[in-house]
Amino acid sequence: MALRTRWQARLIDHGILACGTVFMVLPLYSLFAATTHGAGERLRPRLDFGSAALDNYQALLTTSAGFSGDITVVSMVWNSFLLGAGFAGLKVALSLLTAFALIYFRVRFASLIFSLLLLTLMLPLEARFLATYAVVADLDLVNTRTGLILPLAASGLGTLFFRQFLLTVPDALLESARLDGAGPLKFFKDILLPLSLPTAAALFLVLFVNGWNQYLWPVMVTSDENTYTLVRGMQYLGTSSLRGAMLAIFAVLPPALLVILFQRQVVKGLYDGSH
Repeated sequence: MALRTRWQARLIDHGILACGTVFMVLPLYSLFAATTHGAGERLRPRLDFGSAALDNYQALLTTSAGFSGDITVVSMVWNSFLLGAGFAGLKVALSLLTAFALIYFRVRFASLIFSLLLLTLMLPLEARFLATYAVVADLDLVNTRTGLILPLAASGLGTLFFRQFLLTVPDALLESARLDGAGPLKFFKDILLPLSLPTAAALFLVLFVNGWNQYLWPVMVTSDENTYTLVRGMQYLGTSSLRGAMLAIFAVLPPALLVILFQRQVVKGLYDGSH
């Protein structure tokens, strides 16, 4: 009886998950199915698969866009990847080093510094657009990838996660490293860095998706078509056009696939970093 009850509960759980999956995937599939029909047909969500999918997507990938004709979808994908990976990599590296310095060095006013870092969570980039743009313009970083990436890294979220994780590292590891004559950098490189890799990888993936989906900041800081990202290209082409809809597919799929493939690692890494 208990086995039957457990089986029924599991069946209900999987049924709910299946319904949720269909609910989440169906809009994306209907948009993709709409892009597989001929360019002359009205663009609308549909479930039937067309015969023009190969021609439509081949034309999208090989045709240049923009007034100058210098930008392609492949270039937009590359720019989006650089924005997401550069932002995530820089933020993870800075956050890990900051947390390491605050915990393992006798920094004066460490608690105050950490509190100020947490205050940045209340001031997202959208709340400081004008001041940030003024700084980027003064540094002559407009229409550059550096200007796209650097302002996004100004946040204390990663420091919070790494600080919470490093607090769980046993003090015995530090004492053993000192007895072996290891300095701070060797202790960080040989012990803390390998232990932090799961949290770093999970945080990198979350930040990568965040950077990939950035819209307002790329619109403000880039006007050169060579620096357009996928999301920026959607704004340029328009989401109601066939090419805009196909571009939306390209913008949604990579981060979604990454999260699906590495969801266990993300959950484990973020859980370890929050305890």
